[in-house]
Amino acid sequence: MTVITCIEDLRVLARRRVPKMFYDYVDVGSWTESTYRANEADLQRILLRQRVAVDLSERSVRSRLLGRDVTMPVAIAPTGLTGMVHADGEILAARAAQRFGVPFTLSTVSICSIEDVAEATGGHPFWFQLYMMRDRRFVEQLIRRAHTANCDALVLTLDLPISGQRHKDLKNGLTAPPRLSARNLLNMMSKPAWCLGMLGTRRRTFGNIVGHAEGVGDMASMADWSSRQYDPSMTWDDIAWVRRLWDRKLILKGILDAEDARLAQQAGADAIIVSNHGGRQLDGAPSTIRALPPIVAAVGARTEVHLDGGIRSGQDVLKALALGAHGVHIGRAMLYGLGALGEAGVTRALEILHKELDLTMAFCGRTAIGQVDAGVLLQDTPDLPPVALAAVA
Repeated sequence: MTVITCIEDLRVLARRRVPKMFYDYVDVGSWTESTYRANEADLQRILLRQRVAVDLSERSVRSRLLGRDVTMPVAIAPTGLTGMVHADGEILAARAAQRFGVPFTLSTVSICSIEDVAEATGGHPFWFQLYMMRDRRFVEQLIRRAHTANCDALVLTLDLPISGQRHKDLKNGLTAPPRLSARNLLNMMSKPAWCLGMLGTRRRTFGNIVGHAEGVGDMASMADWSSRQYDPSMTWDDIAWVRRLWDRKLILKGILDAEDARLAQQAGADAIIVSNHGGRQLDGAPSTIRALPPIVAAVGARTEVHLDGGIRSGQDVLKALALGAHGVHIGRAMLYGLGALGEAGVTRALEILHKELDLTMAFCGRTAIGQVDAGVLLQDTPDLPPVALAAVA
């Protein structure tokens, strides 16, 4: 494949180049994967309103997210095990995001550490995603490390107190750390470029955890630690505790319900992310684009509302903005680019989204992101959420 024109091209190439257990980890939903599929399908059902005879000679998709100027209203979402999709994956993605001018979010369960990313990006601010662990001292340590690394936003994930059942991961033996069966090793050996990359890096553990969490000195001890650390007892009191510890922007991720959105706002969130964890947790939950309008209506303009899940094109970005999102986050689209072409692939994914967003906005008769509203959507869009229809009318 010599000409890459869309995110799907990157996905196809990534599937060829990334070992099966890690590609499947990216491209998996829980149970029947109905919510995973709905994230994309519901976006596709939304119809756009074409306008003509509008002066489109001067256009810009530049915007602001949490006070930061961005090239487009897109951020890179936190994704676990990114450094297993491609060697030094988090560093490569962070550099691509920095150069392109969009925020990058590092996962707690990344392969490259907070310090690795801070060093590689020259101290440029990035966002850090936090899971609530039973070991609160370790959580405090992570928050301090993120602060020291100049992270300007903390993304607290709320929808993984327990893990959804993902059949592909179970069949592949994808655990933390991954279980390297004979079948998995043989498959890895069939991906020579991936193997060479992994042999050439020292970053093959969970860099934020191994050597930092009490009793976790290597990958063997990591397995026992990780099996008992995610905290199913997390409540809004714990979120308030994090808010007291973190004096910069706080983003709460995993909101699908309007009442939870109001509670997040009351808890001091500067932004919330409408997210179903990419369809990887509660199968049968609504798609994020379907959940978005009631949440926007619930919190008003006082809290930024972002969205992730199913974003595969610039048209998807525009549709989310039209229904009230301030911005979107991409996980799989970035990982497809990373798995396909490394840092250049992440940049290509961002370029694709940028161009598609610009062209789609223009075809809808708009020349700036601030002009995008529900007026770019057709009222007779099948299955469009009622709140969105009311906004268009």
